[in-house]
Amino acid sequence: MKKFFLILFSGAGIFFLLYSPALATQPHGAPEGLYVHQLSHLFFVFSMTVLIYWLRMRNLVREIGWRYIQYAAFFFILWTLDAFAAHMLDEQFEWVKVTRVDPWHLCLDASHEWISIFYYLIKLDHLLCVPAIVFLYAGLKRLSASAGPEKGKGKIP
Repeated sequence: MKKFFLILFSGAGIFFLLYSPALATQPHGAPEGLYVHQLSHLFFVFSMTVLIYWLRMRNLVREIGWRYIQYAAFFFILWTLDAFAAHMLDEQFEWVKVTRVDPWHLCLDASHEWISIFYYLIKLDHLLCVPAIVFLYAGLKRLSASAGPEKGKGKIP
């Protein structure tokens, strides 16, 4: 049994040494994949907007946990609009061409300098996604703590 795990883990180690870069904004094949993906961004914006609406209509944002979840939904909206714009610039309009010079350097080619600057800024989408995840975590943690041990265990009502 030890030999099996040794072979398994040494194989996994070799697998992790062979890597390819993970890009924040992924290109999609053919126009159909991009259209469906762009529609999913818009649907996600709609869903988060409805969540914020219902949190406010039911006055749940008075509680700090739900307020944090509202902030998370707002940052998720900004994040997905950012990704939507990145897809528009580099895949649909093809206003920006990105070429890899070497593993550490990229070259942005755009018709205007302001498009290059805007594209560079929207590629910093983690500045919107990370706060969204932190607010979501903080909100869920607060709601879980406020549920108390007697409400959090046992049968589902």
